[in-house]
Amino acid sequence: MTTSPPHHAASVRPGTGQHAGHPAIEFVGVRKDYLSHGEAVPAVKSLDLAIGQGEFFSLLGPSGCGKTTTMRMIAGFEEPTAGKVFLDGKDVTDVGPNKRDVNMVFQSYALFPHLNVLQNVSFGLERKKLAKSEIKRRVGEMLEIVSLTGMEKRQPKEMSGGQQQRVALARALVNHPRALLLDEPLGALDLKLRQQMQVELKRIQREVGITFVYVTHDQGEALTMSDRIAVMNSGLIEQLGSPRNIYERPASRFVAGFIGTSNLIDGQVSHVDGGVAVLDVAPGERVLVPVTGQVQPGRALEVSVRPEKIDLHRTMPHDSAASIVSGVVTEVVYHGTSTNYTVATSAGSDFVVFDQNAHDAEDVASRGERVFLTWAPQHSYPIGV
Repeated sequence: MTTSPPHHAASVRPGTGQHAGHPAIEFVGVRKDYLSHGEAVPAVKSLDLAIGQGEFFSLLGPSGCGKTTTMRMIAGFEEPTAGKVFLDGKDVTDVGPNKRDVNMVFQSYALFPHLNVLQNVSFGLERKKLAKSEIKRRVGEMLEIVSLTGMEKRQPKEMSGGQQQRVALARALVNHPRALLLDEPLGALDLKLRQQMQVELKRIQREVGITFVYVTHDQGEALTMSDRIAVMNSGLIEQLGSPRNIYERPASRFVAGFIGTSNLIDGQVSHVDGGVAVLDVAPGERVLVPVTGQVQPGRALEVSVRPEKIDLHRTMPHDSAASIVSGVVTEVVYHGTSTNYTVATSAGSDFVVFDQNAHDAEDVASRGERVFLTWAPQHSYPIGV
């Protein structure tokens, strides 16, 4: 899959003097095989990819999909079996990791335990033998960006997990790398702190203007922070696009199931009216889905619809302009902001419905109750069409 980066106005990133004429990172026909019992096992298969200057780009997918291998090839820790890797337009395929202008942040933070915050952050600059005044200025600026001003003398062991993560970020960013690679950096944090750090990471990335490449298996992280997401599966990119595009318009069954929660239902097109196909899914029930002219009556379609798009009714609604299926409630889970239902539909699919608790939270359907589900045609999305 070849995808061009989004357009960015020409800009100069701190300390590089490099104009945004090239993608920050580019893969051309990259493949990575590992040997297992004498046989080549592909971890990444023929990858073409361009990541824009100053972009927050996420590689998202399950364990073993190739996302970490892809990041390690950017860093230079893995060499491609075939293809080329470019940084700012320069071929770095055969360049060692210590000579690539990228930094990495890991889940383990990897701070020097015997050094305080100031010493940890300034370590790389001191090795470059920068003037003390320049080191002081850059470290001070970076600590302010990551909200650690006043903590310069603290030891890592005296800090929370979130604060240690900020130190690791400051240490990586103070060198003004062309790109920052983040490998599951929030995995060791508890849920609330992880959510706070997601917002902070995006803020920091905006302020420093450096390309971030983020590896995660957490869909929520990727949706919250990314400008674009590459959803990977079995060494391939199944879909690449904005968080909204990937969530609202999944390109495959895998993407629909992996990104958030998606309900899938099969049906046969009975007719097409004004660009909307009518699928018969059960007697007296239908799914309406926008389609292009190539979809003809008689064709089988698989349709995806998100749980929050569905309205649940306890009596039969009369809306000829909506999709409608019926079913029996098999599970009711209260989540505070919403009540989540699992409904075994008469069409044969189990649907999940998120019903916002905006009004009477006591007016909920019960297990075993027959209900009716409706949604607008534009919230149906055909898979693979």
